[in-house]
Amino acid sequence: MARPASPLTQREAKASSVAEARTVAPDVSARLGSTPATRYRGNPAIFGRLVEDHDKHRALLSMIEATSPKDPARKTLFDEFVRDVHGHAAAEEQALWSTVMRNPETTPFARHAVGDHHKLDKLMADAAARDITAPGWLRHFSGLKEEYLDHILEEETEQFLEAEKTLTEQDQRYMRKVFNARKKGEKAAAVIEKKIRLKPV
Repeated sequence: MARPASPLTQREAKASSVAEARTVAPDVSARLGSTPATRYRGNPAIFGRLVEDHDKHRALLSMIEATSPKDPARKTLFDEFVRDVHGHAAAEEQALWSTVMRNPETTPFARHAVGDHHKLDKLMADAAARDITAPGWLRHFSGLKEEYLDHILEEETEQFLEAEKTLTEQDQRYMRKVFNARKKGEKAAAVIEKKIRLKPV
């Protein structure tokens, strides 16, 4: 099991992710605050790379909440969040969970993570289908935010820990390369689906 990065490296990794989110709408503040402790922030292999995206997504969620209904930055930020999450989830499934799922000991963790991705797809489609300029839109968005934050917390504190036990460091570094290659294509091809959710997911 790899050692956690130094506190300085972890802070720099988090700051870099927030800075990347800020490029989407530089005039919108990103008040990320404290984030859950994870041994993977700043890690040079697959799990550190996934946490980089998680921190970017945390920042985007914060920025979306900081916008007013009529601010065009709200839609810009939301669209970036959806496309980035779609690309991230698809690449994560291909680079990490497809391998982890083949091990009977870790299959349940992989299935749970992939199942969460499908649930989030429905919540994002629901938020995308609603009027983003309406005062009540944030109510629907808050449900998506809560589900997403719960999902990445579970990944960082449970699922990644179990997956790491079955992977060599060489595996993990290779998976990072696969993830980076796949995410670029998956994000570029991502379509923002719009479908109002009639039943709880």
